[in-house]
Amino acid sequence: MTAIQSFTGDANPYGGGDPYADYRTADFPFTHHADLADRRLGAGVIAANDEFFAERENLLVPGRAEFDPERFGHKGKIMDGWETRRRRGASAEHPWPTAEDHDWALVRLGAPGVVRGIVVDTAHFRGNYPQAVSVEGASVPGAPSPRELLGDDVKWTTLVPRTPVGGHAANGFAVSVEQRFTHLRVNQHPDGGIARLRVYGEVVPDPEWLAVLGTFDVVALENGGRVEDASDLFYSPAANTVRPGRSRTMDEGWETRRRRDRGNDWIRYRLAAQARIRAIGIDTACLKGNSAGWAAVSVRDGENGDWREILPRTRLQPDTDHRFVLPEPAVGTHARVDIFPDGGISRLRLFGSLTEEGASALAARHQELGG
Repeated sequence: MTAIQSFTGDANPYGGGDPYADYRTADFPFTHHADLADRRLGAGVIAANDEFFAERENLLVPGRAEFDPERFGHKGKIMDGWETRRRRGASAEHPWPTAEDHDWALVRLGAPGVVRGIVVDTAHFRGNYPQAVSVEGASVPGAPSPRELLGDDVKWTTLVPRTPVGGHAANGFAVSVEQRFTHLRVNQHPDGGIARLRVYGEVVPDPEWLAVLGTFDVVALENGGRVEDASDLFYSPAANTVRPGRSRTMDEGWETRRRRDRGNDWIRYRLAAQARIRAIGIDTACLKGNSAGWAAVSVRDGENGDWREILPRTRLQPDTDHRFVLPEPAVGTHARVDIFPDGGISRLRLFGSLTEEGASALAARHQELGG
């Protein structure tokens, strides 16, 4: 793994024009993973000790932070992020905050899992960002309240130690803790503002929950499915196809550039575990003049298994949710959708249930990760 570039210190004051022109960022080696703190997966910022200038919920808003230099409110400059008031010391003789003083926010992950990397984005916080940040993780079942999460019986594990960060920058941190987490505690030392928080990792679903469901979408992100590779990512991520719900706009699906050859585009998926697939859903919602013309679906069992077509090349309609019942169940650990010749789909759904082997493997991994 390459070293992650770090940023410290103030950015220049905003001087007009494109506010992102001097934004500091880098290519992080973990961003191909799913964002476990995505609001669209059900994540939320459930508490913060202070949000005087800007609300904690802004941390998980999809998309990059916006900046309006003319936008002020009765408390001051309105920022698109989470911003706390300035900390003060105990007296005139000691007006500075102590080394231990810090602000915090509690984040419920949308999908519990193993965290591979975290980005603490201070976009537009040029002179009012925290001096340092730290992040801790906990695994607590159910839907605990903030009071319960802050109780003495909850064990918090350090994912990012207290580390200096820079203003107006994407501050990235690789995480190497092999454990399943449900909640994070984000700390800024001693105060300041953070625009966005992204938590990249691998979803680890609760095997008991999936067992009770019986039949479910075995490729869905929230159930532990994920995209492994795709032929084209020009317009939008292939991972969009396994997100919850239907697309509301064209960019919430997967769209490829226009092909000028005789080939076709594809996405390869890893299922939650070995599963028995009984039905397929292919949705082209919001893709009207650019939906795929035809699609085929194949599965394979194991890393080196042979691909077996379970849905032959089938005509798709624009902006339509297509449903196909298989004549017999198909067993596999991986799936592939081929679209012809190009275009896009918004969602792929593979409905089925885990095999005995798949359920055992999932339960073993869940236990190994402390779930």
